[in-house]
Amino acid sequence: MSWSRRGLLVSVLALAACGFSPVYGPGGTGSKLFGKVRTADPKTPDDFTFAGRIAERMGPDSAATYELKWQLRIAVVPQAITPDEITTRYALNGSAEYLLTNIQTGHAVSRGQVSSFTSYSTTGTTIATMAAEQDAHERLARLLADQVVTRLLAIDPATVE
Repeated sequence: MSWSRRGLLVSVLALAACGFSPVYGPGGTGSKLFGKVRTADPKTPDDFTFAGRIAERMGPDSAATYELKWQLRIAVVPQAITPDEITTRYALNGSAEYLLTNIQTGHAVSRGQVSSFTSYSTTGTTIATMAAEQDAHERLARLLADQVVTRLLAIDPATVE
C-alpha cells in the first residue's frame, strides 16, 4: 500500500473515531432534517427566492417537524462613482438572521446569522440595469440560503430528533 493511501486510510479512521459521520449518512443531520423543515411565509421577492432555495436544498416540507424563521437585511451601497458623480456599480450587502424551532415543543434547535454580498453594474441600458439589479438580489438571497442550510447541516445530529 502506498503512503498516500495509508495517509487517506488513517485520516478516514481518525475522523470516524472522533465521531464524524456523513451529513447525509445514516443518522446524519441531513437525513434527519430532509423534508422536515417548513419555512416561514415569504413577504418580499428576496424572501421568496430565499425560501425557494431552502426548499430546494432541504426538500419538500410534507412531514415538517421544524420551522425555519428568518429576517433578511439587504443594503445597497454605491461602489464605483465617476468624476461626474455617476454611480456605475452597486454592491448588495446582505445578512440573514435565522431560527430553527421544533414545531411541537417550540424549543430552538439552531439560531444564527450569515452574511454575504454581491454586486451589479449600471453601465448598460435602463432595462439591463434593472435586470442586473434583480439578478443580484436573487443571487444574494440564494447565497444566504445556502449558508443557512450549511449551518443547519452542521448542527449536532443528537439535537435533531
